[in-house]
Amino acid sequence: MWVAFDGTEFHGWQTQPGFRTVQELLEQTARRALRHPVTISGSGRTDSGVHAAAHVCHFDTTREFPAESLRHALGSRLPKDIAIIALRDVNRQFHATRSAISKLYRYRIHHALRRPVEQVSQRYAYHHWHDLDVARMQEAARHFVGEMDFTAMTATRGIRESMVRRVIRCDVERHLDEVRIDVEGTGFLYRQVRNMVGTLIHIGRGRWEPDRLAEILASKDRTKAGPTAPACGLSLRWVRYPAHLLRPEACDDGEMGLVDADGT
Repeated sequence: MWVAFDGTEFHGWQTQPGFRTVQELLEQTARRALRHPVTISGSGRTDSGVHAAAHVCHFDTTREFPAESLRHALGSRLPKDIAIIALRDVNRQFHATRSAISKLYRYRIHHALRRPVEQVSQRYAYHHWHDLDVARMQEAARHFVGEMDFTAMTATRGIRESMVRRVIRCDVERHLDEVRIDVEGTGFLYRQVRNMVGTLIHIGRGRWEPDRLAEILASKDRTKAGPTAPACGLSLRWVRYPAHLLRPEACDDGEMGLVDADGT
């Protein structure tokens, strides 16, 4: 199931007692439609306030239900800040988290004196009106690419047995009044992307030289990096899976599938 949501009013993906979360809402809706307990697994745990154009999740059901009919049954019960983009039967071996090859997050910075409300994007972009040197940010971003220890880019509560993650690309581009930072990786630590963005903003403002980023990463010290960028600017754009797992019947052709906002 490919789900898009405006994360502003959600307390993240993962179910948390007493809070409105995407996972809990989807599970409640699926239980009503299928009339049996449902556990939904997602491709990742988005933070409170983070958005998604195509968050991927999966669940098992014992009911015979055409996929398109089920999409309609679930979607018609959901509030306006969440939508099911597509739903399909997949291979029994598919797992939204463990089967993922890579995913891409985009961070949007509204870089202008005037507020983003003029573009009706205040809920989806971080308003930063100070000067930013995009060329410096691009130069620094290359230090994020590769497989390395990202301890310096995660919060204390995000400490894992292994802090090594692989970033495939980190692109910084300007689009009119917006600076976009696209980060593709095989997996991410808690608040890793938002801390990467906050550090790039510091460099873009001229507070640090681009090459200082290599020293920050080598230090494995979160206090040496930049601040955590606000959640509102971040969205999950797509998740990539092996194509044969996206089909009900097993196949060993080795194809890769890109799951985008259309669920294709």
